[in-house]
Amino acid sequence: MGSVAETLINATNRAWELRDRRTDGWFLTEFPLTTVLISMTYLFAVKVLGPKFMLNRAAFELRGVLMIYNIFQIFFNGYIFYQTCRLSWFNGYSLICQPVDYSANEDALQLVAIGYCFYISKFIDFFDTIFFVLRKKNNQITFLHLFHHSVMPLSVWICFRFIVGGHCCFFVTLNSLVHVIMYFYYMMAAMGPRFQKYLWWKKYVTVFQMVQFLAVGLHSLQLLFIECDFPTAFSWWSVVQALLFFNLFKNFHSQTYSKNVNLPSNSMCISDAIQKKLL
Repeated sequence: MGSVAETLINATNRAWELRDRRTDGWFLTEFPLTTVLISMTYLFAVKVLGPKFMLNRAAFELRGVLMIYNIFQIFFNGYIFYQTCRLSWFNGYSLICQPVDYSANEDALQLVAIGYCFYISKFIDFFDTIFFVLRKKNNQITFLHLFHHSVMPLSVWICFRFIVGGHCCFFVTLNSLVHVIMYFYYMMAAMGPRFQKYLWWKKYVTVFQMVQFLAVGLHSLQLLFIECDFPTAFSWWSVVQALLFFNLFKNFHSQTYSKNVNLPSNSMCISDAIQKKLL
């Protein structure tokens, strides 16, 4: 047992030596345990503390807060999308093979900063669940919702600490764009019933999310068959994660819409709240 533990420690130390030294010292990113503890605290808060706090309280409406929150998310994710495109897609990015630029040139360092913003955005997304709790929408806090929110920070931490920029820009671009569209939809939904007629496209938000995971999976899969100076282990990680989330969202989409096909026309096909943070 001692030799096994020693082997694991040595392997971990060797892996840690491969980190991007430019990301050392950034707040909340120094060690993976920090990210894990934050995610565990989030889960405990929304599954235990939150419901207990709201047990004998009336649900909060929070319409104004939700409007401000959604607008912030639109602009914050829009900023990430724009900067990633400017520094990668409009700057010679290769869809086939784009190694990470570990140099200290200005564009590479700006990508590090955008990668950090993207990492922090995954913690900001926790407020989606907090708002569910405060509005007593506990039935909307599903396994998929919690799994997606709690896993993404660690996944993005890995990318930020080891391979920020390069091939990963593909996922950052798509994911930030999805969030811009998603929060625009929720901003409109928060504006009241009179805007419901303009929200006919709500189911396509989930479709867009599925397309995102499929595209990211295929984009990473190609690296397993071509020569590219990009870590194969991260390609496998990306493919597995993309397939997992694609399947989960596909099941959600199928179950949600298939079971509502025969509902009366005055029934809501899917609760905006349910769709909101399954994305």
